Amino acid sequence: MLLTTLLAAMLAACNNGGQSGAAADAGGGDIKAIQFVTTQDGQPMEIDQKMFDTPAAKEFLATGKNPYIGNEEAIKEGKKRFNLFSCVACHGGHGEGAVGPGLIGENFRYAKNATNKGMFETIWHGTNGGMGAKGFGLMAPDDGLKPDDVLKVIAFIRSHAKITGNE
Repeated sequence: MLLTTLLAAMLAACNNGGQSGAAADAGGGDIKAIQFVTTQDGQPMEIDQKMFDTPAAKEFLATGKNPYIGNEEAIKEGKKRFNLFSCVACHGGHGEGAVGPGLIGENFRYAKNATNKGMFETIWHGTNGGMGAKGFGLMAPDDGLKPDDVLKVIAFIRSHAKITGNE
């Protein structure tokens, strides 16, 4: 009886509904994960953990650090997506700013963008200043950037910046 009660309590504690509040490790247990908030108003933002489906995305979810920073292959892929999603039209060819704000620092329109977590949140969910959400399923049910794509875009942007966002 005691074993059954203990097992039920442990299972209840591990149930997180598949959201970004915790990430599953290889052993099937839960580990602490970063919490996302919207850039617009700082409200909690839930992103289905299943979307963090690459080793880099899983590491980011657990730590807030972007493992693609400095990775030349990821930077090339990030540049492609930066162009494909027309980021270049507002933010310039290297994120230096044009119609939209500069993304390479040191003065960010949204101070949180100095961190990779903050920039991820801004790209994923958009801003009050005119940038729409780019996260998968937010633009259209079957379109948008997946977490791994956003990390590569950030790696591209940081390749032109003085900061890595992982500080």
